[in-house]
Amino acid sequence: MNQLKKIDKKIFYLIQKEKKRQSEVLEMIPSENFTSLAVRQAMGSILTNKYSEGYPKKRYYGGNNIIDEIETLAQERAKKLFKVPYANVQPYSGSPANLAVYLATCKPKDIVMGQHLFAGGHLTHGFKVSATGIFYKTVQYSIKDILTDDDLFDYQEIRKMAFQYRPKLFWVGATAYPLKFHYEKFACIADEVGAYLVADIAHIAGLIVGGVHPSPVPYVHIITTTTHKTLRGPRGAIIMITKKGLKKDPDLPRKIDSAVFPGLGGGPHNHQTAAIAVALKEASSISFKKYAAQIVKNAKVLAEELKKFKYKLIGNGTQNHLILMDLTDSLGSGAGVLAQEALDIAGITVNKNTIPGEKFSPFYPSGIRLGTPALTTRGMKEKEMKKIAFWINQVLNEINAFRLPADKNKIHLYLKNFKKVISQNKKLKQIKKEIKKFCLQFPIP
Repeated sequence: MNQLKKIDKKIFYLIQKEKKRQSEVLEMIPSENFTSLAVRQAMGSILTNKYSEGYPKKRYYGGNNIIDEIETLAQERAKKLFKVPYANVQPYSGSPANLAVYLATCKPKDIVMGQHLFAGGHLTHGFKVSATGIFYKTVQYSIKDILTDDDLFDYQEIRKMAFQYRPKLFWVGATAYPLKFHYEKFACIADEVGAYLVADIAHIAGLIVGGVHPSPVPYVHIITTTTHKTLRGPRGAIIMITKKGLKKDPDLPRKIDSAVFPGLGGGPHNHQTAAIAVALKEASSISFKKYAAQIVKNAKVLAEELKKFKYKLIGNGTQNHLILMDLTDSLGSGAGVLAQEALDIAGITVNKNTIPGEKFSPFYPSGIRLGTPALTTRGMKEKEMKKIAFWINQVLNEINAFRLPADKNKIHLYLKNFKKVISQNKKLKQIKKEIKKFCLQFPIP
């Protein structure tokens, strides 16, 4: 970093400040993680200098023989790790990868089904403000309020919707769902209506290859994933096609390739591709399997401890890496924004999140989403989760007297005053000191 410090001191010091922040707080946003030094070195390599539009052996620029080897290696590692016959490693991130699937399988205004955002789904599964909800006719299914058989999906209702609307594309996967997915049940419905079934495993990819979450490979046609969450790689994405997908449409690989480039992208980020290859190699190790198992163990202990403090958890706990807390009973509707702010001041980073049956907007939701991937990367285990749950409860107790106004016109001023008051809270400042001391015992990679 010496050269950066010499050339641009402002950026250098901002990076150092962010490094310090990450080192001193509990990063609990379940979509965040810490990459290895090897991944970061690949990301910061001279590969960023090269333009490589096209695919291996089919480039629009010269001088790509080495880049071809790197991209092919990344593809082969992805295919081997996930046990699929095809992989495209060029998508810049998860949302463009998902949009490429639409472009490859649908025409504008085709009907698409996906899990509703308020029920834990992702924007790109057809939510109204996303391009996927603007250019395609989308039908969104929800989840049940009551847990039955370790599952929150009403398959009879989903099947009824599928037969009513006959979607061309059918998404299974979420961004805030704490339980395991039963892909075979979705596959039965999708097959009955002739839809392409896509599993978005962005959150759980690392858990799948680690053997602690079922794989969608035998049941779906297409798989999309990011590479920076539980997979612990750089920010990027992969699109994969299964044997079942090839059987349904042998031309799918060409369609996906064309959708990624030239349909949506330009030159691939070769430094990103190399870093993905490194992360895939790391994920194939025995130590990574142990890591994935520890993520789930940590999440389950954290959930049980939070339940001891009488907090309501969607799904009554977790089976994966994340926990979705419904704060409606304890702190009122819209309390997620208050909780996120207070926890941030205390050195605990989470994100506000909508809950099933949300009464407020995504800007002022009633829940918070938290997870254990980044904590586990730092070496924290069950003992530490109990301490963290204790701190979370202490922080939330400090904001028990606050309630977000129901009148949306009053929310902005209320939040402004809330932030001013809570920033001076002595208890939160004390907790932050305790967390800083605690975190420094667990260095980031």
